[in-house]
Formats: sequence, C-alpha cells, structure tokens
Amino acid sequence: MTASTSGQAIRVLLATSSQLQSHLLRSAMRRRAEFRFHSCGMHASDIVDAMKSEAIDVVLLKPAAQQPEENVLSIIRRIHLTRPEAAIVLLHDHDGGQLPMDALRAGARGLFAFSEAPFRDLCKCIHRVREGQAWLSNRQVRQLLDAFAAAPSLRVINAKGKTLLTPREEQVVALVAEGLSNREVALELQLSEHTVKKYLFRIFDKLGISTRVELVLYAVSHNGTVGAERLPSSA
Repeated sequence: MTASTSGQAIRVLLATSSQLQSHLLRSAMRRRAEFRFHSCGMHASDIVDAMKSEAIDVVLLKPAAQQPEENVLSIIRRIHLTRPEAAIVLLHDHDGGQLPMDALRAGARGLFAFSEAPFRDLCKCIHRVREGQAWLSNRQVRQLLDAFAAAPSLRVINAKGKTLLTPREEQVVALVAEGLSNREVALELQLSEHTVKKYLFRIFDKLGISTRVELVLYAVSHNGTVGAERLPSSA
C-alpha cells in the first residue's frame, strides 16, 4: 500500500539553491494531494535542520551547476547515514557526467532529469523510491552495467564485513550485475532457469530488495573482490 492509497501524504523535501526551481516545483506539487512539499537551501546544515523539524520521506536534491561534486556527494552520504529512512533522489542534468553514478554509490535511491522525463514521471519516481524501489532511466541502467563490465568480480557484505550471501548466490549477483538474463545466468552456471529464479528470490529476501535494478545498486555500494569460478551444479 502506498502513502497515497493509505491516506497519508508523502512528505517531500526539495533542497536547491534556486528559488525559481523551488517555486515552480512547489506550485506543481500543490496540485497533487498525495504530497506534502517542503523546501530548503542546498546546504547540509539547511537539510539537516529541515529534517529535524519535519519527518521527511523523500529528499529531492538539485545542486547548482557550479556546486562541487564532492560537496554534493558529502550531502548525500550525510543524509543517508543520519536519516536512512529517507529516500534520496538526485535531480540532475542530462549530461551530468560521473555525478549521477557516484550519487548512487553515496546512497541515492533515484536519478531524475527533467530533460529526459516530464513532471508526472517525477511523481511516479517519488512514489517508487518511497516504496523502497530504485528509479533509473534505461540509459542509466546501461551505464551502471557498463561500469560492472570493467570490474572482474564483486562481493556483497554487511557493515561489519561479514559475507551475506553464499558463494553460489554471489555468483548469481555478479552475473546479474553484468547484465545477464536469468537464462544466460543459468547457462553460465550450468543450472536450470527455475533454480536461478529461486536463487534470486532468496537473494532479494536476504538483502531486503525486490528488483534486479535494486540488486545492481546494492552491489555497487558493497563491491569487493570475489571470483566467479564455477561451483558444482548441486551447490
């Protein structure tokens, strides 16, 4: 059940240095009863103060073009660490360079560019990330998968460095992150497609996620050095 269907408005905070952007977005969201809109400056202290006075569900960040990327990433990391219950969406330009991908690693749950999608899609984005899902365009998913193509392996661990998945499950994650379909993963690991689906459901349950995109995003922020050697089919 989403916030709108339960009757509870989704509390959205827009952090931007542009008063015009804040005004335009506020005007648009006022017509949507499912949102309760707040705004503040694009500074860590402004955002933290705003989130202290109001329980925020989704944070929209729109940095200025001249704002240093490391500053933006620092803000995302701070929100993610201190308010993990709030989903972060980076509003970026189409040619945002490396910042969008780095934002995902820092803790952002979604990426949105008005040059690529209309306002109604931003509303969908807010609902999806509030529900715990990720929001990326097809182009950004391809970028994410391309980044993995250059990485030989990955490992999914928790904050204490403890491995969360079995060796076979890690193999499935590695191949999914490389962009392989369930059928291709099954062929690579010499398993049935049904068995691969069972592994994915088990992995989703362990990691608390529900989609392949979220699995890739999770792997990005928990990558390491485990090989993808074959295991016996009975593993």
